[in-house]
Amino acid sequence: MPKIYDGDLTKMFDLSGKKAMIFGGAGGFGEKIAEGYAANGVSVCISSRREDALKEACAKIQAVAAPGVKVCYFACDAGDEAAVIACRDFVVSAEGLGGCDILVNAQGINKKMWSWEIDTAYFEAMLHTNITSLMLTCKYFGNWMKDNNLDGDEFVPYEPGQPNLNKGYGKIINFGSVRSIRAVKNGGGGNVPYNTTKGAVEMLTKAYAADLRPNIQVNAIGPTITYTPMMVGKLPPDEAARNAIAKDLPAMRIGYEIDVVGPAIFLAAAASDMVTAATIYPDGGLVATS
Repeated sequence: MPKIYDGDLTKMFDLSGKKAMIFGGAGGFGEKIAEGYAANGVSVCISSRREDALKEACAKIQAVAAPGVKVCYFACDAGDEAAVIACRDFVVSAEGLGGCDILVNAQGINKKMWSWEIDTAYFEAMLHTNITSLMLTCKYFGNWMKDNNLDGDEFVPYEPGQPNLNKGYGKIINFGSVRSIRAVKNGGGGNVPYNTTKGAVEMLTKAYAADLRPNIQVNAIGPTITYTPMMVGKLPPDEAARNAIAKDLPAMRIGYEIDVVGPAIFLAAAASDMVTAATIYPDGGLVATS
């Protein structure tokens, strides 16, 4: 049966004891969400391609983690199917987290290219990293949660050509962007590849929400321009100058990594059990006013 929360009303946002897999967890949005989860009692496994970055991120996450929280990592390319399967098998093993309740897809790459100079090879790399990798992680982690987080229900064997009928629970959070649904005005800013891939994230999220129903909620977070490590050197170093970029927005500032943590906690908690196939925009009002 579809789950309806009937617990303590003061615990609807309680994540303690949950287990989260975070791709793109060695920096930027993914690392900050891992810190937020760990501080709230969630054991986390982070992944990216670089083991040195993962070790550094794990130390930072562990430093803010609640007592008893496990922090680990698995180095892999999320666009490699065999590697994603190996990552899933590690995460759900006793060596990893011993299961998975939450999947966060914060991996992604970007390069601004005007239409006349689009590098086809890099465009295809963006499609692979920003779209194909999400398809793979949602496929393998989403269906594992559907098959295993049954909460007393019986496992239903698969039938070729038919949907997965199991009703296990879980939460999947993908990273889109305001550019999933809004092009940049006054010429587009060289964002054809980025808009294309993030628009696809929006529909992939909706489609997986339908496919993995009823107890796995699949949603996205769509930030505005945000001061992440990737943007250092591309945005002004002075905070006031950075925020002036967004002076016409209701929030009158750009985004910062912390701005996605609250939405990520909400979308991982029981409080969001009726929210699926949706995108939350921590964008300072950009989507509503542009």
